[in-house]
Amino acid sequence: MTGFARIQGQTSTANWTWEVRAVNGRGLDVRFRLPGFLSHMEEGLRKQVRNRLKRGNLQISLQLEQEAKAETGVFVNLDLAREIAVQFAPLIDQGLVRRPSVDGLLAVRGVLERNLQVFEAEPLEKPLIADFEQLLDHLLEVRASEGQGTFNSLATMLARIEELVRQCRNNPALEPDAILKRLHDQVKALGETISPERLAQEAALLAVKLDVNEELDRLESHLSAAYTLLEGSEGAVGRKLEFLTQEFSREANTLCAKSNNQQLTEVGLELKTLIDQIKEQAANVE
Repeated sequence: MTGFARIQGQTSTANWTWEVRAVNGRGLDVRFRLPGFLSHMEEGLRKQVRNRLKRGNLQISLQLEQEAKAETGVFVNLDLAREIAVQFAPLIDQGLVRRPSVDGLLAVRGVLERNLQVFEAEPLEKPLIADFEQLLDHLLEVRASEGQGTFNSLATMLARIEELVRQCRNNPALEPDAILKRLHDQVKALGETISPERLAQEAALLAVKLDVNEELDRLESHLSAAYTLLEGSEGAVGRKLEFLTQEFSREANTLCAKSNNQQLTEVGLELKTLIDQIKEQAANVE
């Protein structure tokens, strides 16, 4: 499910802003952008996310700034600059590249960083983690609000499927007498004659072939399972709902294949449309 949350915090020496952007995803994919000196926190933060969420693609960033009253400065990562120079030394000796300039080295990300020397990771970790938990709380609140709208949409579509199933059960064209009459009319239109016994036998065979009660029974069973997932289940249900739409589709396809009149065909096509819509919405469900 989609969502966005932001939270700000501070200590006597620093202030920060946590941000998270979430979009739909079949699984859980979390990507962090943290200051380098806090990269060791990523695994613990990732576990916090896994404990709260099961699906979605999340982009999480931390912007950390120094308080104005704190001492400022510049930190040059000489080890990184030295390593770059060493790695390029053979190419320089062969005349393939020019010797790196100071400006060129300082332009490499990580060689020059401002204010990092005034930050100590340990005093920041506890308040950052606490605020990160609040960030997840805010994200879940946003997703819950969106989820209520998704729930309402799914409930409306399921109710319509339930109505279509009832229409199929009450379709007079599926009654044996209606099948017998239609078959009799077709034979008569062809100018053929057939004994009443043979006509009744053919009508019975056709009624068995066109019987959709089994498909309707399964559709009702899937409806019950879908309502249970939406209203009675705890935890993540999105993937289960997506799987259930495959079962819905199977019965709708069979219903269309067995259709022998326009009304039943229209019902089958609307069923397939609704099922596709449910599948799309299921991608938004945790």
